[in-house]
Amino acid sequence: MDTHHIPVSAIGMAARTAEMADAPDSSAGDRLPVIEVLAEIASSMSSDANTEQMLMRFLEIMVRISSAKAGAVRVLTADGAHLRMAGSIGLSPALAEKERYVPLECGICGKATLSQASQSDSVMEVCQKQVRHIYFAQHCSTVYAVPLRFKGKVLGVYNIFLDNPEPLPKDIRYLFNSISEHLGMALENARLTRENMRISLMNERTMLANQIHDSLAQTLAYAKMRLSVLNEAFADGDQDRANRYLGDVEEAVDMAYSELRNLITQFRDRIDPRGLVPALQEMAESFSKKANADVDFLNVAQDVVLTPEEEIQVFHIIQEALYNICKHSRARHVVVTLDLHENQYVVNVADDGVGLNASATSDMGKSFGLTIMRERTAKLGGKLTIESRPAGGTIVRLSFPARQGVEDQS
Repeated sequence: MDTHHIPVSAIGMAARTAEMADAPDSSAGDRLPVIEVLAEIASSMSSDANTEQMLMRFLEIMVRISSAKAGAVRVLTADGAHLRMAGSIGLSPALAEKERYVPLECGICGKATLSQASQSDSVMEVCQKQVRHIYFAQHCSTVYAVPLRFKGKVLGVYNIFLDNPEPLPKDIRYLFNSISEHLGMALENARLTRENMRISLMNERTMLANQIHDSLAQTLAYAKMRLSVLNEAFADGDQDRANRYLGDVEEAVDMAYSELRNLITQFRDRIDPRGLVPALQEMAESFSKKANADVDFLNVAQDVVLTPEEEIQVFHIIQEALYNICKHSRARHVVVTLDLHENQYVVNVADDGVGLNASATSDMGKSFGLTIMRERTAKLGGKLTIESRPAGGTIVRLSFPARQGVEDQS
């Protein structure tokens, strides 16, 4: 078994359980060898399966090594007051449906939750009256409840149903407790991941709303004001003034249409799942066609270590800079560089176009959300500058700190 691909926690569990396997009451009869069980557990924890798939894999292992008649795994609901059956083995469909949701304090699951420790008892003693006879009809006489816990909080419960009243061997109980600790951690990590995804989604929606306000909404507001004075010019019979205002409205509508297309294109673009560097390479190729200019991407950093959130922010900042070049600069050559120097990532977007002027700076702020670029930069804890190059053209420079542990590659 290759330990390089097994989580450290699984290796620790393997070592502790292997010790229990040598105990006098450890049986190698018809149960799976402990090392084989540990290999399955390590494989499950190293896989890309979602949480509920992992819960079912562990339930299969627990049913198999305990020679149980049936088993179920329940997880805490969002209201914190119920347990939802996430999966079962060996239970009739009628019983699984009847017990899909149970109160947190119900029966032996409630005891395990309150005590945060494994419990066992007779099915006839601990189960609700309406389901006792169903369990008994399935030849289940004893039920074990193993809580899934993490840092003092119970996140779910495993139920194992046996057809005899004999207690489980000590090594099996120890293994079940170890499984519960690791799966409790997995459930908590899944919850935190969902929370982070919600936060990221809300942040992106806020950014989109801000960008629409800073570009499209302002342009449409200008067109609305011009329509008002256009009506006044028509009412006064002033044809010259009416023609001038009509031209302003047509220009504003054209600008709004262009901005809308840019916004749709920008937010339909998705970062390459392989990471930032491949995404920037594809972006350079795409903009070479859109801008009718040579767009080169140079990665000098060698090893780019960013979180997914950081990659998204950098991707969109560079994307907006290139959109601005497309519209304003009339550049023939653009170079995007990514470097890592003195524990700071430095991104440069340089072009050989017409450079900055007051009009271009104003239009850039309206059309491509300079404010949004700076907000994204703030999320990185970095700095954004836009300057004219001495040799002609413009350079957009983004710098932000590398995460701790990333060394200078220069």
